[in-house]
Amino acid sequence: MKPLLPLLFFSLFFSCQNTAQVNPKQQAVINAKPVEVPLQNGKAKAYFASGCFWCVEAVYESVKGVNEVINGYSGGYSKNPTYEASNTGRTGHAEAVEVIYNPQVVSFSTLVDVYFASQNPIQVNGQGSDKGSQYRSIIFYQNEEQKQIILQKKEALAKKLNATIAAEVYPFQKFWIAENYHQNYERLHPNNGYIRNVSIPRLKRFQAQVPKELLKEKDH
Repeated sequence: MKPLLPLLFFSLFFSCQNTAQVNPKQQAVINAKPVEVPLQNGKAKAYFASGCFWCVEAVYESVKGVNEVINGYSGGYSKNPTYEASNTGRTGHAEAVEVIYNPQVVSFSTLVDVYFASQNPIQVNGQGSDKGSQYRSIIFYQNEEQKQIILQKKEALAKKLNATIAAEVYPFQKFWIAENYHQNYERLHPNNGYIRNVSIPRLKRFQAQVPKELLKEKDH
């Protein structure tokens, strides 16, 4: 089965980029009206997908104004997705994070900046060696204002790099919380080989290129 995987990922990539070939269920997700998540106790929520959620969780948890990050799945059309199911590429979901933040301290616009600064923005269907539609980059918007912020930043980055930015832009619909063992993974498993060799280096690269004022005191 292994030789078939590159063909599967290749097919998934082009199905996501060419609306004429998109799975009808996935197209319905892309065309849906965004769901806006209300503030709770003054805290807002934002949703991002950018490769392995262990890595993205660690990045956002280092940002000042972010209270909590939860790992899960979003962007697909199946209900109650699991880690095993999403890894098949047949649920439409990507590994994603729910970022719970204080909008009085950090803005959605800044969180989008964090998103682009913490990844290879031109890699399609993955980050580094994590490849597949479940690792694709997606930024989710909850209203028109957020959508325009995302599109403007994506366009500016494309001009700066003179390249196509891989991140897809989806209306937020539903976030499915991942299995318990995926939560706080870097913090609980600092000696895990993937964490040491992939997640922590990605976090350090991000922290090295952003203003220290953006980061929590304990992280710099």
